[in-house]
Order: sequence, then structure tokens, then C-alpha cells
Amino acid sequence: MSHTQPGLPTHYTRTAILLHWLMALMIIAMFGLGLYMTGLKLSPQKLQLYSWHKWAGVSVFVLAAFRLVWRLTHTPPPHPAGMPRWQQIAANGTHHLLYLLMIAIPLSGWLMSSAKGFQTVWFGVLPLPDLLAKDKALGDLLQGVHQALNLGLATLVLAHIAAAIKHHLVERDGVLARMLPFLQDKR
Repeated sequence: MSHTQPGLPTHYTRTAILLHWLMALMIIAMFGLGLYMTGLKLSPQKLQLYSWHKWAGVSVFVLAAFRLVWRLTHTPPPHPAGMPRWQQIAANGTHHLLYLLMIAIPLSGWLMSSAKGFQTVWFGVLPLPDLLAKDKALGDLLQGVHQALNLGLATLVLAHIAAAIKHHLVERDGVLARMLPFLQDKR
């Protein structure tokens, strides 16, 4: 069970919890869609999937920006008492990298689309400005950057999940219950 200082929050806010799980679902779906659609032959279906992927990417970008503002204006719960300093540094570093990637990945996709000459149109209605002039070589480079950032995000997400499970099953320190309140000890 987590022991915290008086006056500090013991759980994330409902808004933070909602944003966390909404973003988690969207990122997992986006990653799966990205893997699936890149293997398809050129077809109307592939173009539609790319369009949806870009719509969702812009939505992830907007939600990530909102989530970052929320995080900066709402104090998160502190680490459990007794948590080793190296784990605190690793947890903070992982969270910072996750936020960075939630912004950088959609931005790299938008830059890639611009450089490849394919405008991003949010929900098929709102055309977004191209951020770069058409440049095939740059578009190919940005495609590699986009893929590498996604692989980095997948690795961090797996580490994040593993750490949450370890804290729940081994440490039993309430870390996971802060994001899943139904796991709270009801004593």
C-alpha cells in the first residue's frame, strides 16, 4: 500500500485517468493500423486507411497537447514512500519520453505527409497546412523517422506496462491503483 505525505494527491484526477486510457487505446489502435496498412498494395482501401490514420494522428496530437497542459497544471501523486531513487528517475524519464513521443510522432507523420505531397485533412473536412514543401528524399527520411519513433514508443509502452504490473504484483505499493481506482485496497 502506498504511503503519501498529507495534502498530496493519492490518485490521478478523473480527467487524467480518462486521458491516459483514451490515449492508450488510440495509440495501440494507431500502431496496429500503421503496421497493417503499410503492408497493403495500393488500393482505395489503403488510401482510406491512410486517411483515417492521419485523422487519428491529428486527434492524438491534440489530445496529447491537452493532456500535457493538464499534467502541468495538476499535481500528480508522488512516488510511493521507499521507492528507490533510480526507479523514481526511471519512472519520471519514461513519462517525459512518453509525452515527447505523443507529440513528436503525430508531428513527424504530418511532416512526412507534407514532404510526400499528401495534405492532411482532419476528419476529411479540415485541411491542415503542409508544413514542408514537397521533397521525396525528405519524405522518405521522415518516413524512417516516423517508424523509428513508433518503435521507440512501443518499447516504452511495454516497459511502462511491465513496471505497472511489477508494482502491482511484486511491490504491492498502490502505483497501479492510482490509475485504476477499482484496484484500491478497501480496508
